Amino acid sequence: MAIKARKTSGSKLKLIKNDPWLAPFAGAIEGRHHDAVAKEAELTSGCGSLTDFANAHRYFGLHRLDDGSWVFREWAPNAVEIVLVGDFSRWERRTEYALRPIGGGVWEGRFPADAMSHGQFYKMHVSWAGGSGERIPAYAVRVVQAENSPIFSAQVWAPDKPYKWKRKRFVPKTDPLLIYECHIGMAQDKEGVGTYTEFKDKILPRIARDGYNCIQIMAIQEHPYYGSFGYHVSSFFAASSKFGTPEELKALIDEAHRLGIAVIMDIVHSHAVKNEVEGLGRLDGSPDLYFYGDGRREHPAWDSLCFDYGKNEVLHFLLSNCKYWLEEYRFDGFRFDGVTSMLYYNHGLGQAFGSYEDYYNGGQDINAITYLTLANKLIHEFKPRAITIAEEMSGMPGLAVPFRHGGIGFDYRMAMGIPDYWIRMLKEKKDEDWHPTSIFWELTNRRADEKTISYVESHDQALVGDKTVIFRLMDAAMYWHMSRDDQDATVARGMALHKMIRLVTLATVNGGYLNFMGNEWGHPEWIDFPREGNGWSYKYARRQWELVDSDYLKYFMLNNFDNAMVHLVSAVKDFQALPVEKLWEKDDDQVLAFMRGDLVFVFNFSPVKAFSDYGVLAPPGEYAGVLSSDNPEFGGYGNIDETTVHLTQYDALYAPVGREWLRLYLPPRTAMVLRKK
Repeated sequence: MAIKARKTSGSKLKLIKNDPWLAPFAGAIEGRHHDAVAKEAELTSGCGSLTDFANAHRYFGLHRLDDGSWVFREWAPNAVEIVLVGDFSRWERRTEYALRPIGGGVWEGRFPADAMSHGQFYKMHVSWAGGSGERIPAYAVRVVQAENSPIFSAQVWAPDKPYKWKRKRFVPKTDPLLIYECHIGMAQDKEGVGTYTEFKDKILPRIARDGYNCIQIMAIQEHPYYGSFGYHVSSFFAASSKFGTPEELKALIDEAHRLGIAVIMDIVHSHAVKNEVEGLGRLDGSPDLYFYGDGRREHPAWDSLCFDYGKNEVLHFLLSNCKYWLEEYRFDGFRFDGVTSMLYYNHGLGQAFGSYEDYYNGGQDINAITYLTLANKLIHEFKPRAITIAEEMSGMPGLAVPFRHGGIGFDYRMAMGIPDYWIRMLKEKKDEDWHPTSIFWELTNRRADEKTISYVESHDQALVGDKTVIFRLMDAAMYWHMSRDDQDATVARGMALHKMIRLVTLATVNGGYLNFMGNEWGHPEWIDFPREGNGWSYKYARRQWELVDSDYLKYFMLNNFDNAMVHLVSAVKDFQALPVEKLWEKDDDQVLAFMRGDLVFVFNFSPVKAFSDYGVLAPPGEYAGVLSSDNPEFGGYGNIDETTVHLTQYDALYAPVGREWLRLYLPPRTAMVLRKK
C-alpha cells in the first residue's frame, strides 16, 4: 500500500503543527498514523499489548521444557513433511524426530529429554511438493559454521547453568549520547577474528577511558559471509558464533553496563541473505514465505531478499526479534540499518528527494512504515529507556518524532549528510576556501523536532573503495612521517584539521555523536575483509592498537585530543540540548565562533593567517581556556597560552544587545574552547 497526499486542515498531530510546510500532506501523515493504530489493534486483539504479542521466539524454535523434555515448532505452511536431523539421529531422517502439522501452517514436534542434548548440531529436512532440502530453523538461537567448511548448522543451546547477570538494572546515559561504533571480529591486533571475550577484556576498557558512553556493535546477527560486515543476515535470532558463545556476549554486555556503557546493536530488518540452506529464502520451498513473491522479492542493489511487511506473520517474526535481543541479551537498543530502503518502493535508489512532495508521491511503502512505527512503539513499551536510531538518508520528516505526535518513533536519525559534506570539502575545496558560514550551516541545519547523531565518519568511510578522513588528509605521508619528532607539513596539516573537524562536529550535536573504532586516533589502514580478491587475508580486517599505544608515533596525540573533547562535552549536563548560539563567522578570515551554555568554541580554519587580538562578540564576562587543539599534548605547537584569562572589552555599539569584544590570539588551523566564569 502506498501513501498518497491529500490536502486537509486542522490536524491535531504535533508533527504537522510544528512544520506548516507539511500541512498539504497532512492527509498522508494522518493516514499512516491511523494505519499503524489499526494494525496494532489487529495484532494485539487477543493479547492486549505489543509486548505480549511479540513473543514468537518463545513459541517457535527449539525449547527445553521444565520437565527436561523438548518442543520444537516452525511456521512452514508449504511443507508436506518436516523431520529434524542431526547428531542425535546420525543425520538420518528418523520417524521419532518427525514434526506434525498443528494448524495455521505450524509444525510441531515433542521429544523426550534424552532425544537430544546441549551442544548437538541439527537442521530441519523439509519436503514440499516437487522438492526437499535441509534448512536451518527460522528461530534458531545458535548457528555454527563447521570448521574449514561453508556448511552451517543449528546447535542445541540449553546450558545447564544459564548466564547469571551481575548487574540487574542499567539506564543509558544520553546527555549527550556518545557512540563508539565497533565490530567484534576486527577489534583486535591479530590477523584473525576477535572474540566477545577479547573485546570485553581488551577493548571495553579503552572505550571507557576514551569517555564514550555507548557502543554500537555491528554484525551481531548470524551471517554466512564474514565480509558482508553482518548486513546479509541468515539467522535473525542467533548471535554470531564467529565471535563466541551467547554467554560470552552476555558477559560483554554485562561488563559494559558495569562500566557505564550502553550497548546497542545494528539490527538488519531491511533485507535478508539470499542463501536458502542457511537463510529464510525458501524455508518451506516457497519463495514468498517471509519475502515478496513478485518482482519486489530481490533487492536491486544489495543482492538480497526483501521482507513482505504486509504479512502479519512477518511482523510477528520481526517484532519478536526486536524484543528477543532486548530481553535475552539486555541490549539497550538498536540502530536500524537500511531504513531508506524500507520506506520507498524504489528503495530510494536514484531519487534526489529535493522537496516534500518526494516523501508523499505515492512511492512510499505504508506496510514498511507501519512496521517501523510498531517496532519503535514495542521497543519503548518493553524498555522505556531503550535507544533507537534510524540509518536513513532521504530525510523523510517525522522519522525521529514520537508516534503520539505523528512520527515513526525513532529517538534519533543519523545525520548522514555530515560525513558526505566533509568528504566534499576534502576532495573539492582548497584549504583557503573552507568557509565557516558553510560549515556552521551544514552542521546545524536540521529539523528542530528531531534529534540526530552527528558524525565525521562511520565504518562506511573506512571501507576499501573509500577513504577515511585521515587518509584523505595525509595519504602516503602517514606511512613515513608519523614519528613524534617528524615535522612533515602534510602530517601537520592533517593532524590539525582532523582535530578541528571532529571538535566542530561534536560541539554542534543536537542528540549524539558517533565515531568508528580507531578513527578517533587516525587509524592508518582501510577495512578490507577476507575475500578471494585479497587472498582471504585478515591484514586489513583488524585494528592496529599498537600504533596508538606507542609513545614514538603521533597517533596517541590525536587520541589524547579526542579523549579531551569527549570528556569536556560529556561533563556538561544535557549538552546536546543547549542552544547553539553563533557569536561570529567571517569567511574572509575563516573564523567561526559559537557558544553553548558557558562554553565558547572558536575555530580558525585559515591555513596561513594568524590573528592577534581577534575580536569575537560574546556575552560580557571573564573567560578561561579549557581546551586547545594547539596544545603539544595533542600534536600542536603550544602557541596558545591556555593559562590566560580573557576579559571582554566594552563597546557602546553592542552594549544594547549584551555583547562585548572577546579578544583572542588565533594561530592558523587551530581551535580553542573557553569557559565563561
